[in-house]
Amino acid sequence: MPEPIRAASAEILRRQRRYRFVVVAIGTLLVVLGLVVTAAWVRQILAILSVWPGFSSMALNTAFCFALSGLGLIVSVQSDRRRRMLAFLLFSLAASMSGQRLIEILFVGNQAQIVERFLAGLIVDPDFTAKINRGMAPNTAVIFFVANLSLAFALSGRAERSQLVQELVGYVVIGLGMAALAGYATRSEQGYQWGANIGMAVHTASGLVLFGSAMLARSWWLNPESRGRMPIWLPAVVCLTGLFVDLYTPLGVANGILYVPLVLASLWFGNKNAPFSFAFACSVLVSLGFFAVDRAGAGYWYEATNRAITIATLWLVALLVFYFLRKDSSLDAERIRFDSVIRNTPNAVIAINAEGLISLFNPAAEKMFGYAAKEAIGRNVRLLMPEPYHSEHDSYLDRYARTGEKHILGTTRSVSGRRKNGEVFPLDLSVSRLATDTTITFVGILRDISDRVAHKEQLKTMFRQLQAYTADLERSNADLDEFAYIASHDLKEPLRGLHNHSRFLLEDYESQLDEDGTRRLNRLVLLSQRMEKLVNDLLYFSRIGRQQLAIKRSDVNAIVGDVVSTMELYLEERHAKVQVEGRLPEIVCDALRLTEVYRNLITNAVKYNDKPDPIVTIGHLQQFTGNDGTSAHDVFFVRDNGKGIPSEFHEDIFRIFKRLEKPKDSDDGTGAGLTFVRKIIARHEGDIWLESEVGRGTTFYFTLGHKREDQNATA
Repeated sequence: MPEPIRAASAEILRRQRRYRFVVVAIGTLLVVLGLVVTAAWVRQILAILSVWPGFSSMALNTAFCFALSGLGLIVSVQSDRRRRMLAFLLFSLAASMSGQRLIEILFVGNQAQIVERFLAGLIVDPDFTAKINRGMAPNTAVIFFVANLSLAFALSGRAERSQLVQELVGYVVIGLGMAALAGYATRSEQGYQWGANIGMAVHTASGLVLFGSAMLARSWWLNPESRGRMPIWLPAVVCLTGLFVDLYTPLGVANGILYVPLVLASLWFGNKNAPFSFAFACSVLVSLGFFAVDRAGAGYWYEATNRAITIATLWLVALLVFYFLRKDSSLDAERIRFDSVIRNTPNAVIAINAEGLISLFNPAAEKMFGYAAKEAIGRNVRLLMPEPYHSEHDSYLDRYARTGEKHILGTTRSVSGRRKNGEVFPLDLSVSRLATDTTITFVGILRDISDRVAHKEQLKTMFRQLQAYTADLERSNADLDEFAYIASHDLKEPLRGLHNHSRFLLEDYESQLDEDGTRRLNRLVLLSQRMEKLVNDLLYFSRIGRQQLAIKRSDVNAIVGDVVSTMELYLEERHAKVQVEGRLPEIVCDALRLTEVYRNLITNAVKYNDKPDPIVTIGHLQQFTGNDGTSAHDVFFVRDNGKGIPSEFHEDIFRIFKRLEKPKDSDDGTGAGLTFVRKIIARHEGDIWLESEVGRGTTFYFTLGHKREDQNATA
């Protein structure tokens, strides 16, 4: 993991631990506060209940709500699922108690205190309860209900949304708690008492400030990255100041001026929804400032209009700040993405200003040129250039500044670079221009092509060697063809002499020779004849490779028909039959050479057939798939029902003068027929192969004009 990411992750973990500690600490204080006040009710300690003579007392159900809320906060920051469920139940119970109290105040009156009277009847002296108990204050009930409800929602809802709700409610709770404390400090009942209702106790107000702070800490524990760098006391002070100025300023003229900076303070927070949280908190405070003081006379509606305009202005500012934060967040995301791409791209990325000074030098550039970023940034880019680029670069920038003439912008070209050690190497350079109202930046993307250039030079060397080898091979083939032609032509004369002299000896001196001499002379005649056939086949083989093919469109049916008709007597003597499956197509080929292919294949199919009635089948396949998985299309075949050929000899039969066995009824074969067939098919850029089963026959397949797939034919 990169060091900046590791450091950022460690900082986030530290923040989370710190926020969890704050939540647990404040939760513990709230539990202690609730238990102490409950004990004071049981022990009838009035000094603890009201703190100061004449101040409002903390109600028993308020103490219970503090204990439940504090315990819920402690449990809610644990990762265990059961503990989080317990926290949900604790928050729900506190919200139910405070909600029930709100219903009593709204619909029955302050005197009906069902839950508190029930709790007090269990643990408190009834006379003491009747003496001081006025129940939970309306503002306290509202705060406990909303706060605990938001915390219960946070445990069951989505993290991002619940974090926003907690933060929003936390600010409101802190503001109302501090307003009550300030009301006690300034002897202003409007701060802690709503109208003629019961007032909030001073230690209740202190506990609520702590409760709101714990809610903020818990929301930041959920999402540490959204926590701003502004100290929490600053917006709290602004809230408090705004509320009091609002309470004591005629018609509330100054409240909008004071609350706008609080909404603007959300710029310091990472959460783009923070301005709406502040706007909501300020709207609540503005409304409290209006309803906490009795208004009468003609100025009532004037002030109400003024406050409505103030609230609308706050939300308008919040909306503007929201869009600013969202755009800033998008820019940050793009900046992070751009930085990630620049740092991780394998290409060197270098940016320079209009004077040619380097402003960006990514890690790939460090690796490519050998300079650290701190060594290169701020220096002229000529540092990385050999001559002549080193001398010409500044003049190019000057010419571009004067004329706007683009020389390399928007193109990719090959140039040379110079490493820190002085080594010059080739690279590809692509330059683009980024312009703002005040600055021009040129961004170059560079790629080291040393390996490519070396490979290209190697290919050039190999190509030259291949050209020389091809020329030698062509010359060698030409020499071999010429040698075969000359040798075969010159060998015929002594062979004819041997043949003729042997015949003369037999004709003139046969009566003077014994049986063995006659046999030997006859054998000499036969060998000379066979030798002449071999020489003729060798000469023909050399001609196949040298002569041009007479290519034209030909009907294969007609070619096969001509071959069969010329072999009619041969086939009758051997009781053989040739049959054609389907219609053979027309193709572009040398008809004379293809005739020879079919004649050789049919002759071999009959000559080496051990069946009493040899059958030769000729046909064509649009698509062929062999036993070895190879495939081809437009395949011709010649099939027989003979003895078959073992697989180990499938390649040997195509070698010149190679015969697997001597035919029983003939001695005139040379074993070159299949060699001629392969050579002719190779000249047609085709391929020939066979499939055979010993005892059942052989099938020769061949193509004309293309090779088999996944198979390289040997010509």
